Amino acid sequence: MKAVISLLMMLTLSACSVTKLPNNLSNAMMNQDDPALVAAGAPAYLLLLDALILTYPNDKGFLLSGAQLYGAYAGVFSQSPEQAKKHADKAMAYARRALCSHDKYACAMVDAPVHELRPSLERHYNHKDLAIWYAYGVAWAGWIQANSSDWNAIAQLSKVKTVMQWVAEQDPSYDNATVLVYLGVLETQLPPSLGGQPELGREYFERALALTDNRHLMAKVLFAKQYARLMFEQALHDDLLQQVLAANPYQDGLTLMNHLAQQEARELLASSADYFE
Repeated sequence: MKAVISLLMMLTLSACSVTKLPNNLSNAMMNQDDPALVAAGAPAYLLLLDALILTYPNDKGFLLSGAQLYGAYAGVFSQSPEQAKKHADKAMAYARRALCSHDKYACAMVDAPVHELRPSLERHYNHKDLAIWYAYGVAWAGWIQANSSDWNAIAQLSKVKTVMQWVAEQDPSYDNATVLVYLGVLETQLPPSLGGQPELGREYFERALALTDNRHLMAKVLFAKQYARLMFEQALHDDLLQQVLAANPYQDGLTLMNHLAQQEARELLASSADYFE
């Protein structure tokens, strides 16, 4: 009941305050040092954003925040694959609505063949469009991950890679260089024998770490998990994870992610001997 009352109080905020709410929510979550608190509070945030989107159905800011929070919840806090899929579907739906609200041409563009996507991005968009395209790419990647058993979803990975490459070329440091981390993951899905480009993925991870002065701890975890395990490099794997555990997780915009990275680093290190034996 207290949570419901809190939501109702928030919904009675002035219009000026409400428009600031998405960024404030996102910033508060990303700088939180207690993942359990975020997990417990996230459903209330999601309900709040659903209510705001119902109230302001064409507000791009609310739609993007809904996409980001539902996507994050799907990837980190969902309790089952079914729940993750449901939340990822909603993130994708909100992201698409935001993209169409930004530019109706973009709606048709993302449905076109992949070879038409890059020329269209270069012809029609620039640095000021990064936020919308990055948010759409993140939601798209999360949706594919949640639907990884569907080959129709997997077939869209090349489009996600195209979007993220375009964003990274505009600004490689975007979102604390997380755009490069996404590209690193995308390039280390498969070994070279099956068409993967893990060495390119390694370059993306290393570049993300250089741009963040090694403070992006999830980049190190994914570098270990995606590249070092794929290439069977235990020394690199264990060294990266030990660096994560020894690091100070407090960093503006990365604190929550860094705490989650340290949790995963402990699990990966605990299974290292068995994995590499």
